[in-house]
Amino acid sequence: MPDVLRQIYKTILQSQRILLVTHQNPDGDALACLSIMVEVLTDLQKDHVAYCCDKPSNSLLFLPHMEKITCELNDLASFDLIISLDCGSLSRTKLAEIISQRNPQQIFVEIDHHPHIEDVSDIEARDPQAASTTEILYDFLQVNNLTLNSNVANCILTGIVTDTGNFVYPTTSEKTITIAAEMLKAGARLPQILENTWRNKSLPAMKLWGIAMSRLQINVKYDIAFSILTLEDLADLEATEDDIDGVAGFMGNLPQVKAIMLLRQIEPGLIKGSLRTCRPEVDVSKLAQRLGGGGHSKAAGFNIKGDLQKIAGQWQIV
Repeated sequence: MPDVLRQIYKTILQSQRILLVTHQNPDGDALACLSIMVEVLTDLQKDHVAYCCDKPSNSLLFLPHMEKITCELNDLASFDLIISLDCGSLSRTKLAEIISQRNPQQIFVEIDHHPHIEDVSDIEARDPQAASTTEILYDFLQVNNLTLNSNVANCILTGIVTDTGNFVYPTTSEKTITIAAEMLKAGARLPQILENTWRNKSLPAMKLWGIAMSRLQINVKYDIAFSILTLEDLADLEATEDDIDGVAGFMGNLPQVKAIMLLRQIEPGLIKGSLRTCRPEVDVSKLAQRLGGGGHSKAAGFNIKGDLQKIAGQWQIV
């Protein structure tokens, strides 16, 4: 990995215009990675654009450089280097087609801690054992002797905290804890991170969580618990997409089933599924991949076409 990280840095130095990309519905790790790389490229005086097809959630606007992220990108012709951060799959960038058909002279780099599922990059720094992609970027900074200021430290810790569920998920390793401690010494602000990513629930959010918990059922045949949230639920409570953050992770604390699944209507005709497990022998990413999604062994997701309807007292996808 160190040689690959040095190669990526050398490629950055040789590039004139760089595109940074992360996945749709960006979480703390994804946006923290963008922030870190914007900081690095700014210090290097490299022309760059940070792109995500979805806007950052309000809870993550405390991260630096959020205002620089654009949701519009017409073409890739002006970029000689594209860096994908924490994407898991190219399809999650919403740029899969144009990146796959890029000019042969354009270099595509992936930096990720999701499992490898496709061969699309020219250079790949991937470590599925890392708790977050910011953990890999920590190695990138160290290997290349790059500046690690308090803003960068805060971003690295944000990625770790959000992707480990506050150091609860099995991906939390000795290295993860060591890096987190180093980031605190470097000026990372853990209270700020927790206030924005965890201790920030609104009244509509609490009520929405209550609805999700009240609908929680166990499918005995498949040994999986599931719940449902509809567009009407959000509208009735005047809740937002941000208010749903954390519901699936909380449901994942149910130990007596193999896994949990939260299905929610995100728009008419489209359903988002979130999968979680706390069982060491269960890999929910395999199911997510079969349904066109992806993620980690303990936390994954997918989108499917359909509508959630309650028919004869039973929730169904129609």
